[in-house]
Amino acid sequence: MGIVVIGAVFVDIKGYPLSTYIPGGRNAGRVEQVHGGVCRNVAEDIANVELRPTFVSLVDNTGSGQDVIDKLARHKVNTRYIQRVPDGMGTWLAVFNNDGDVCAAISKRPDTTPLTALLKEKGDEIFADCDGIAIEFDLEKETVKQILHFAKKYRKKVYAAVSNMSIAMERRSLLQEIDCFVCNQQEAGLMFSDDYDHLTPDEMRATLAANVRSANIPCMVVTMGEQGAVYARTDGENGMVPAKKVDVIDTTGAGDAFFAGTVIGLTYGKTLAEACEIGSRLAASVICISENVCPRFRPQEFGLDVPVTD
Repeated sequence: MGIVVIGAVFVDIKGYPLSTYIPGGRNAGRVEQVHGGVCRNVAEDIANVELRPTFVSLVDNTGSGQDVIDKLARHKVNTRYIQRVPDGMGTWLAVFNNDGDVCAAISKRPDTTPLTALLKEKGDEIFADCDGIAIEFDLEKETVKQILHFAKKYRKKVYAAVSNMSIAMERRSLLQEIDCFVCNQQEAGLMFSDDYDHLTPDEMRATLAANVRSANIPCMVVTMGEQGAVYARTDGENGMVPAKKVDVIDTTGAGDAFFAGTVIGLTYGKTLAEACEIGSRLAASVICISENVCPRFRPQEFGLDVPVTD
């Protein structure tokens, strides 16, 4: 069944200024609406490496919800476990500055509680034969517990990203059951109640190594934008991965692509350093385009020995 990806779907509404962005002023520009959500993006990223993920999620019972399913299906994502329910999708509204960075954003989260019942009913068939599991850690707590239950039952590794760290902080103890947790530098500061914005990659690496040992988190990766990423395991392994040099157009989805690449690498036999390199390459491919997801790659481009099926 490939990698199972579980998370929410959002509609992203993005505004770009046509000239110099003026905070608090009126800015002429263009507005785009695209399908988004951390794990929706991750599922499409994995599919664009010609792997065949299964996406477990919810969409609205409207034409927009069907559009999300249809697009994922065109990318050869298994959409069998996407349910159509009222208020099944969230909305993310963002304004970008001239450097392609988000300068203002508001999001409305969907109600993801129906996922718990879906997993209780279909969990065995979803997880029994999968290669790995990628989740949003800030899903409903009972949903996360269901996922971890089936992961333990079938001995599957679970990789987690986050879209709302304030929610994730309420269940830190569950991170001890996650095989690898990926977040950005600011989110790591929130997680460990500190300010990491001023740290260099080498300082962040040393800090992370100490934190994962004290918190007993098996493995953690922290992205640092143009400074790359750092990683650490409780067994002492740690290191840094530089960012790829590209022209920035839109940073939306770069973190999701990094997570997708890291999950792909770890699922299919790469070391943590090699997996982060794949994540860095996918992230760079997203930053230099206006799409939320990476362009098409073949598994062999990342040294992956994974059979591809049409």
